[in-house]
Amino acid sequence: MPSFAEPTILILIGPGGAGKGTLARHLVEADGRLWLSRSWTTRPRRPGEAEDAYEFVDRERFLSRIAADGFLEWAEFLGNLYGTPVPQPPQGYDILLEIDLQGALQVLDRDPTAVIALIEPPSEPHQTERLRRRGDTEAHVAARVERGRGEIEAGRKVADHVVVNEDLQTSTAQLLSILGRLRESRAH
Repeated sequence: MPSFAEPTILILIGPGGAGKGTLARHLVEADGRLWLSRSWTTRPRRPGEAEDAYEFVDRERFLSRIAADGFLEWAEFLGNLYGTPVPQPPQGYDILLEIDLQGALQVLDRDPTAVIALIEPPSEPHQTERLRRRGDTEAHVAARVERGRGEIEAGRKVADHVVVNEDLQTSTAQLLSILGRLRESRAH
């Protein structure tokens, strides 16, 4: 029977509008051994947002999962709860998490071998436009951009890698290269 190494955990962090979700989808499509953990949230689904972007649940169900120690990490952000269920990837798969900095630090506490990649937007105007295209209100966009400045500054202090997401193909290739090096180092 083959022996499988513990999965590598790659965590994508960065401010809203950096393109983490798009990059995560492209990484999973490009790498047949990468499993994306789907986070839970109590916030409502945005107009046009994919139904499987999150596990959309009510607050009561989320709190029950917390009580059962069913999250790898969780946090409250702008009045909504977000959390990463304890991962259960298929055998032989590595784990991709798309979470915030606070959640990434919680994951590192549980698994110090996890690797953090900070995804940055190329500029605040790019970030603002991406947030607007998601359907966020102007007030929400302004709050996310303001908060994003601090997230980038704090993220740079803990990230193992920084990827400026100006071009999707280039950023995806950079992350696949990082993942390849991680797997190679863990195989030795």
